[in-house]
Amino acid sequence: MLRSFVHPLSITAFGAIGIVLMMTVFPTETLASSLRGLSIWWHVLFPALFPFFVISEMLLGFGIVHFFGKLLDPLMRPLFRLPGIGGFVVTMGYISGYPVGARLTAQLWEQRLVNRAEGERLVAFTTTSDPIFLIGAVSVGFFQNVALAPVLAAAHYGSGLLIGLLMRFHDRHALPSSETRKSDAAKRVRRRRPSRIAAAIKAMHEARLLDGRGLGRLLQDSVQSALRLMIVVGGLVVFFSVVMEMLTHAGIVETLAEALRYLFQLIGLPAPLADASIFGLFEVTLGARAAGTAGTGLMHQVAIAAWILSWGGLSVHAQIASLLSRTDLRYRPLFLARLLHGFLAMALVYILWGWMAP
Repeated sequence: MLRSFVHPLSITAFGAIGIVLMMTVFPTETLASSLRGLSIWWHVLFPALFPFFVISEMLLGFGIVHFFGKLLDPLMRPLFRLPGIGGFVVTMGYISGYPVGARLTAQLWEQRLVNRAEGERLVAFTTTSDPIFLIGAVSVGFFQNVALAPVLAAAHYGSGLLIGLLMRFHDRHALPSSETRKSDAAKRVRRRRPSRIAAAIKAMHEARLLDGRGLGRLLQDSVQSALRLMIVVGGLVVFFSVVMEMLTHAGIVETLAEALRYLFQLIGLPAPLADASIFGLFEVTLGARAAGTAGTGLMHQVAIAAWILSWGGLSVHAQIASLLSRTDLRYRPLFLARLLHGFLAMALVYILWGWMAP
């Protein structure tokens, strides 16, 4: 009986009730935090992500993804145990940042171009910050030092590549998505093997014919799909902004920060960085801003910022979970990969600091 009472869903329900009660007690703060989250979505996330969502939808319709899949298959499979089509997701994910990689992975899963194991590897591998946010917002805006960008980028993206290499061992007994087609292909008589570029162009052409939508219809569908996704992203940002504000007024944030300060003192990290870590646990922007203004020593501040960017914040986790909700991809591998990515990024900052410090 007690086990059913403390079920995670029951805890979530009681937590939601507590947040609602806090919102009635602090209505002014609730409205202010909602507007703050809405401002972040409208001024930062919408202009940064919406074009990439539209373009990615159109590239799928044009068959460009299939072109890259054929071209990159010899590289992606031995290194990351991913089909070549994952190379396009890696590129778009690293350029445009979270949650674009998860969005593209969900689309590939829906088209049966990746299976569950490959999709989970791909999402864990491509959940990174975009370079514009890392350089412009974090290095220049929060730290006011563009010279920090190389070490921060090397730690963040370098550890991301390490995650990709480690995730190849995830679900190691799962068959590749193309394994079922190999028996059929083996029965065919091969006269002359075409060049890889020719095969890639053929795959793109076949995918375009299979899609069948005209340019106008494809553009309309892409915009509508991107808008629906941006509304979900915006709602989650506003929601977590309000949750953070209520937890702060309830004293929970301060309690967590106090416990983390004690842990930081034990391991030799400056205690004031605990506040930045707690903010970053929930939301990337708030955590990175707090790390940049902590004033506890540049190396430690950059290390915590690298952890925050690589962890992604529960707000980003919720966005990705919503994108994967219509697939059979599990959240647990992503959670573990984000934790490991964060600690690897921190370690790389300390390792690289002697060579790349500004």
